[in-house]
Amino acid sequence: MIDDRADVPTATTPDSAPRSVVALVDATSPTERELIGGWLAEGGIAAELGVEAPVTQIDLDASAVATRLVGRRDDPLVVPVRVLWLPAERDGVRRTTFNDLIALSNPRKPHRLMQRRLIAKSPDRHLVLTGQPARLSELRANNPAVAGTAEPFARAVVRAGIVALERAERAVIGDRYKVPRLVAEEILDSPEFLRRLDAIAAHTGTGPREVYRRAEKALKELVAAQSRLVSDLFTQAMRPVHASTWKVDCDPSGLAGLRRLNRRYPLVFLPSHRSYVDAFVLGDALARNDFPPNHVIGGANLGFWPMGPIARRTGTVFIRRSFGDDEVYKAVVEEYFAYLLTKRFNLEWYFEGGRTRTGKLRPPRYGLLNYLAAAIRSRRVDDVMLVPVSITYERLNELGAIATEQSGGVKKPEGLTWLARYVRNQQHSAGHVYLRFGDPLSAREHLAAHDDPLVPDPGFGAPEDPEARDLERKAVQRLAFEVAVGINKVTPITVNALVTLALLGVHERALTLGEVRRVLAPVRDYIERSDLPTGVIDTLSDDHGLAVVLEQLSLARVVTVYRGGLEPVYKIEAGAHLEAAFYRNSAVHWFVNRAILELSIIAAVEAPEGEQLQAGWDTAFRLRDLLKFEFFFPERAEFAERMTAEMLLMDPDWNQRTAAGTVGADILAELTESGFVMAHRVLRSFFDAQLVVADRLAARDGATELDRKQFIDECLAVGRQMLLQQHLHSPESVSSELFTTALKLAENHGLLEVAADPGAAAELRARRRAFADELRLIGTRIARAAALDPSNRLEEL
Repeated sequence: MIDDRADVPTATTPDSAPRSVVALVDATSPTERELIGGWLAEGGIAAELGVEAPVTQIDLDASAVATRLVGRRDDPLVVPVRVLWLPAERDGVRRTTFNDLIALSNPRKPHRLMQRRLIAKSPDRHLVLTGQPARLSELRANNPAVAGTAEPFARAVVRAGIVALERAERAVIGDRYKVPRLVAEEILDSPEFLRRLDAIAAHTGTGPREVYRRAEKALKELVAAQSRLVSDLFTQAMRPVHASTWKVDCDPSGLAGLRRLNRRYPLVFLPSHRSYVDAFVLGDALARNDFPPNHVIGGANLGFWPMGPIARRTGTVFIRRSFGDDEVYKAVVEEYFAYLLTKRFNLEWYFEGGRTRTGKLRPPRYGLLNYLAAAIRSRRVDDVMLVPVSITYERLNELGAIATEQSGGVKKPEGLTWLARYVRNQQHSAGHVYLRFGDPLSAREHLAAHDDPLVPDPGFGAPEDPEARDLERKAVQRLAFEVAVGINKVTPITVNALVTLALLGVHERALTLGEVRRVLAPVRDYIERSDLPTGVIDTLSDDHGLAVVLEQLSLARVVTVYRGGLEPVYKIEAGAHLEAAFYRNSAVHWFVNRAILELSIIAAVEAPEGEQLQAGWDTAFRLRDLLKFEFFFPERAEFAERMTAEMLLMDPDWNQRTAAGTVGADILAELTESGFVMAHRVLRSFFDAQLVVADRLAARDGATELDRKQFIDECLAVGRQMLLQQHLHSPESVSSELFTTALKLAENHGLLEVAADPGAAAELRARRRAFADELRLIGTRIARAAALDPSNRLEEL
């Protein structure tokens, strides 16, 4: 057997031949015992391991092992043995199907009558399997904490035997069937975990038995009991639901490297979250490439019947959304995380904390990353490789519900009705879904680079070091930032992102096919010169391909088409601006620096001579600060380098032009001639939403604490009024998601404080008004940028 803490054997067959062999027999029926007994009698051990020695059979059971093995004075070679049953081979693949269920038997665990029949009719569907052997002395060395006690050591031997057999099975059936066994039992047998429970009991004044009972209950609630049968059947059931909807475009180039890494380190897949289907898309792609199933960390909202029980058996771990001061539950979650990582089971979670409502990445949540960091600091796991994953859809059939939630609608709870509606919606074709893997990040290396002390937690109830905790918190936040950047870096620009980018930038106007193509031409040129990742955007290069994209958006009720004139004209469907913005925003991060550059140029031209360059840089850095909760910007020096590169991309002679330290109006002409103006297309909705929040804050007295939910509702109501009065440009600005992020920005700028006296209240109101005035000035500059855009001048289209 091997040490179940890793896949690297602690021992192989020893150089000196053993005097005896113990076969730990894992059999569930008389038939299996006969098969194993016959195999042993025919010299199976000698043929398999090259060992000639008497063989003793002991059941792979803790009681039998405690009675007949752990007390032995000699040093036998211990070999776990079981019968492996295989499904019938179909098209070169052995996988359980629904047809197998008709026979009322699981092909991987056939009943006794079926076992007899398979031996007679299909001898290729079973084999006697041995796990990695180990000397009894080596098993004691691998479990020093329990080696001196019969029952705990026997349980450890049984666990090691089961794990060794599971790994031997995977060598036959593939890594995609890697599943954990005896998880709760092993955690509850861990001396370290038991000591932590004792500390919690002592600190809280709760009886140790009660604390243990709560931990046991929490583990049963958490642990995903994966089933190979359910995994096979669930994959077959769900694959047709999505096969007719999307064509999955998975870049396999990074998967080979990830598989090599996975031999040494656990992988944590951190995908963008745009749809409920994300986990199916990623899981199916990994299974097709023989990756073991991920443990997917999910919210309890998806635990309803029948999805909850099925999901648990396919690897989903349902964690409570909030567990506050429940120290027992927190300890169980941390221990389970550390256990999975130590055993090198791969994890997957959606670190934005929920599906994006806007189409771009949301700010990350840090809770689960903190558990991962704690496992590394405790030195229970050497390292973890974080894998940024981008999942991008050309179209989403669930987008209407997302837009409704943004505009203030109530999210419909998940349940059977929701599931039926979801399956029905997947019957409509939605084009490509792009699955891309970013460069993996070493969690240990990046935490250390961000000044994490990487020292173990002092233990429950021990005094904390506030400075160390602050360094740990900041290191995890920076690590999350790097994951987000990694996702954005591989997110491709889709055809729908480009088409909605074009149509959202021409306020309430309809464009002909040729006009849309001319708007897109400089954008596509920029994409090519910048070497940005793309989907199948070459289809936009001719009228037919572009017309197909527009017609598909029309069928999705995002674009409306008028055909009664000389030729069809296209515009955003009334009431569909949020849906259109969702598609655009999936790629909007690629154009943010360009948009900031444009507004900085306008600010520089407006500044007095001699102050223009400084005004431009000041504006760029200020816009970076105002948008820091919407986009992921690098540090100040790197941001400056990127802005300079962006300027040189637009004007290669920029350095010569600015040698004198001034900026002339000719740079605006340069911008106009490029035909590529992004500020109004990319940034207007975010700054409009910030203006609504700033205005509503300026209207308050500052002496009362803000009720955030009521305030967001107020912003939605006033935002609709401002839209009707045309004080806002587009309905996409009236979004609870954008208002929530704008409120975080206001809080970051100290605008949510509660004034302690009239003087402080007056000063707070003045700062709020100044903030609103600044946003109005930015809005004026965005309008000026829009006026420079040739697509907003009819004579140039």
